[in-house]
Amino acid sequence: MSAAPRAAGSVETGGIRPWVALLEGFAGSLLVLAGSVGVGWIANGSPMIRNPIVIAMRTDGTAVLASTIMLTLGAMVLLRSWLRLGQRLHGWGPGSLRHVVRAVVAWGAPLLVAVPIFSRDVYAYTGQGRLMAEGLNPYTTGISALSNWFMLGTDPSWAENRTPYGPLFLWLSRWVVAVTGAQPDVSVLLFRVLACIGVALCVYFVPKLAQLHGINGARALWLTAANPLFLISFVASAHNDALMVGLAVAGIYYAAVRKPLLGIVLVTASIAVKPITIVLLPFIGLLWAGSAAGWKRKLACWAGTAALSAALLFLAGLPHGLGFGWTWALLDTTPGYTGYSPSGFGGQMVELAGNALGLDGGAMGDGFRKLLTLASMALAAWLVLFGNPKRVVRRLAYAFAAVVLLAPIIQPWYVLWFLPFLAATGIRNNWQVKVLYVVVGFFVVFGAQDQVFVWNFVVLPVSAHALSYWVALAAVAYLLLLDVHTRRLVFNRPPVAVPPK
Repeated sequence: MSAAPRAAGSVETGGIRPWVALLEGFAGSLLVLAGSVGVGWIANGSPMIRNPIVIAMRTDGTAVLASTIMLTLGAMVLLRSWLRLGQRLHGWGPGSLRHVVRAVVAWGAPLLVAVPIFSRDVYAYTGQGRLMAEGLNPYTTGISALSNWFMLGTDPSWAENRTPYGPLFLWLSRWVVAVTGAQPDVSVLLFRVLACIGVALCVYFVPKLAQLHGINGARALWLTAANPLFLISFVASAHNDALMVGLAVAGIYYAAVRKPLLGIVLVTASIAVKPITIVLLPFIGLLWAGSAAGWKRKLACWAGTAALSAALLFLAGLPHGLGFGWTWALLDTTPGYTGYSPSGFGGQMVELAGNALGLDGGAMGDGFRKLLTLASMALAAWLVLFGNPKRVVRRLAYAFAAVVLLAPIIQPWYVLWFLPFLAATGIRNNWQVKVLYVVVGFFVVFGAQDQVFVWNFVVLPVSAHALSYWVALAAVAYLLLLDVHTRRLVFNRPPVAVPPK
């Protein structure tokens, strides 16, 4: 008897070889690890500063430039590996999910022990844990109140700032400090463990959430967790956003399978890490109410969702007198803007136009940014109240995206907040996925050249930031113009599916 034919597009079919992309990405991750030692963020109080190899890599000009190239090139290799893995698994047949999970693990493992890159927020977490340990309230007191705070590696811009994080994460930070004694390197490792819990939640629940919506779980996970921006931001940078997103995805999944109480608990835990996911609560109420619910039932479920979540947050804030101090992060937003955000760039254009007309351009630009913020809130509210009752998670994804994308400040990892929900409800293989390629590529390039650390006394023949920029730009040009595989992703039209006869 002959063997049964394999399914079309199955990853078991000869010639697809996903392991090639897995190995390429692992090599890229190793390059990032090596480069991070020379130009990553090391705390001033870290014993690594006194290691002879580290000293050589961070003080010798040639070694610093070599580290810059390795870091940037490694990030771009990760980008190509992600794109090629998607091409190699294009049929998304049996076994695809296993290969995507392997990619997340293999590409993330070296980053787990890398020096923090693209951001040094993780060092601020240690400072906030120390504030808690010394009986100070991070909602009213900045890290500068700590003795020797600068040795923790915290960005000085955090020195006087109140924390924007929820009570759960502050208690987790307190626990990390209790375990490590605020030793910066071990603290970073433990914060990465917490972040990886969020990554693991995404790996487990994104495919399950996708399956509920008739979307291929392997492809959804590839779009979400295997992309280099996700791995660098949530593993190498150890952003607490990873735990926030993981808890949120898990909570929405359980709400979608008619377990609303568990969903509320998990999303409330997400809010207690970082309050922005409060945007999701009204949609949990809709999932609880059901697709056939009338307004009376919807109002009752919204009230129940709000009451339970508020009660849990109240209990989380009781110890240490934290209360609802985190609400300032929602009500008193950070001033300023990023120039690449639609709000920031648009405000700059409005300001220039106003000044050219002899008007108060600055006030006009601020007004434009505030108008977009209000528009994002109105759009989110509309999506809560109206829309397909069977597409609540998709509406949630759009609302979350509106709140993020129309805000004045967009950090690179902010797009990862709503990406799992978009991927789980369907990102089409047309302009939609091309936009994702561009956004991920842009932020990987931006993060690489923006967050290279070099001591002021190191003499370089060329700026490390400029070198990183040109290496990244050359890599992007190669992917877009020369690479026979990846250039098709942006410039070629996707094949039209032929219906079976």
